[in-house]
Amino acid sequence: MAADDDDCERMTPSRRAVLGAASALFAWSYMPKFAHAAAGSRDSRFLLVVLRGALDGLSAVPPLGDPGYADLREGIALAKDGPEAALPLDGFFYLHPAMPNLARLYAEGQAAIVHASATGYRERSHFDGQDVLESGQGGPGKTDSGWLNRLIASLPPGEAVSRHGALGVGVVPPLVVRGSAPVLGWAPPRMARAGADLVQRLSDLYGERDPALALVLKRAIETELIASKQGAEQPRGGGGPDSAEGMKRIAEGAARLVGAEDGPRIAALAFEGWDTHANEGGAKGRLATLLGGLDGALATFESGLKTVWKDTVVMVVTEFGRTARVNGTVGTDHGTGTVAFLVGGAVKGRRMIVDWPGLKPEQLHEQRDLRPTTDIRAVAKGVVADLFGLSGPVLAEKVFPGTGGFAPMQGLVI
Repeated sequence: MAADDDDCERMTPSRRAVLGAASALFAWSYMPKFAHAAAGSRDSRFLLVVLRGALDGLSAVPPLGDPGYADLREGIALAKDGPEAALPLDGFFYLHPAMPNLARLYAEGQAAIVHASATGYRERSHFDGQDVLESGQGGPGKTDSGWLNRLIASLPPGEAVSRHGALGVGVVPPLVVRGSAPVLGWAPPRMARAGADLVQRLSDLYGERDPALALVLKRAIETELIASKQGAEQPRGGGGPDSAEGMKRIAEGAARLVGAEDGPRIAALAFEGWDTHANEGGAKGRLATLLGGLDGALATFESGLKTVWKDTVVMVVTEFGRTARVNGTVGTDHGTGTVAFLVGGAVKGRRMIVDWPGLKPEQLHEQRDLRPTTDIRAVAKGVVADLFGLSGPVLAEKVFPGTGGFAPMQGLVI
C-alpha cells in the first residue's frame, strides 16, 4: 500500500456529522418550486448515488482496446473472450461482467458512461475527496452545505414538484443534501418503532412545552406514513451498505419514497466499501461483488420507479479513482480519474462520454493515475439543468460556485 494513501483515514465525529445524524431522525417538509416551462410536462426524478471509498474505473469499465491496459492490470485484468469475459460496449470500452443489468440498460439506450472523469480535487484523502464531491466546491472545508441542497434552494418559482422536496438516505444524510433548505431524512429500519401510544404522548408533551420540536415530530410521523404506505418499511434484516443485500434494501426504500405521488423528487444515498487496496479481484472477487450489488440496486431502481422511470436519472459518482497499476497486494491505491454512470429512462444513452487520455506512462496523471479529462461538475450541471430548468449562471454561482469556466454538458437528458 502506498504511503500517500494515508492508511485510509479513520473518521472522527464532527459537528456536521452529528447534526446530520440528528436530522436523519426527523423529517422536515419543504415545498420547492420548479420551472415548469423548462421541464415541460415531465415529472422529473433525480437520484444521486455516492460510492464511498473510490471506485476503480479501469476495472468497472475497462478500456480493453488500449494497448497499455493489460500490462498495468497484472493479476486483475479483464478479457474480451472466455467464460468470464467483459461485456462489450463500443469495441474499445467494455463493462465488468458483474454488471449485466447495466449492460442491458446501456444497449437499450437508458444508460451513458462518463469515463476519465473527476472533480477538481487532485489529492488522495477519502474525506476531503468526498467533501469536494458532495459540497460542489473547488476544495475541501469550504462549506457545510451540499450542492443538491443549494440546488433546491435555487429553484425558481413555478409548479411545486412536491411538498417534501429532497430525500437524504442514511443515519447520517449525505453532505450533498445538507444545508439551509430542509429535506426529508430516512434510514433503512433496523430497530422496532415506537408504538402509536408513545408517539401520541410525545406529541402532546412537545405541543405544550416545545412547539418547534413538536413540528419536527409531526414531520417525522408524516415521513413514516409515506414510507409505510409505499412499503419502504420492509424486513429489518439484511447486510450493510457495502453488501449486495444492503444496497438492494436501500435502493428499494429510496425508490418507494421517490416514486410516491406525494414523495420527494430528489434523493441522495451512499454505498460504502469501495476502497480496494488489497485483493481487488478481476472478473470475480471483492470488487466484482460490489459491482454486482450496484448492478442489482440499479435494477431495483428501475423496477421500483417503473411508473416514473421515463422521467428519471440516476447518477452514480465516487470521490476519485484508483491507481492505473496494480500494487503489491493485488489491489489498487488512491488515484484520480474514474467513471460515472447515468442511468434512467430520461437519459440519452448508449454512449461512452469520454476524451480518452491513454494509458502510456507519460499520459498518466503524475505517471500513476488515469488522467481526468471531464469534470464531473459539468456532467451534474448538464443533468440538473435539463431536468429542472436551472440556468447556467445560477448553477455556476450558487449550486457549483466558481464553475463559470465550464458550461453544463449538453445532451445528457432526452
